[in-house]
Amino acid sequence: MLLVSCGGQREEAPVLPPATSPLSRPVIGYGVVNVSYTHVNAEPEEGGSSLGYLRRGSLVKIIERRQVRIKEGAEAWVLAEEAYRGWLKEEVVDIYDNEFQAKTAAESMTQ
Repeated sequence: MLLVSCGGQREEAPVLPPATSPLSRPVIGYGVVNVSYTHVNAEPEEGGSSLGYLRRGSLVKIIERRQVRIKEGAEAWVLAEEAYRGWLKEEVVDIYDNEFQAKTAAESMTQ
């Protein structure tokens, strides 16, 4: 997206994909945690209330995706459901289209 300021100078703004509607379908994908462990947050924000944690190779259902604006731009978060229903930074989860692919990936991470 290209914006023009009052002074006629060009400014570029990042184009962000729309957030996924939680009503579009029950599951938008399956994720596998790709870091040693990560906290599951109550809200999509850094330093928020932690509901618990998941370890590397944990398989989760991805319910929703959201872009959250921060000072440096934006962060992508996913609403995941497994032992906890909470938010994970998208960067700590590898996302797959179907459960079979995710299970295969999770098994290879835990071997």
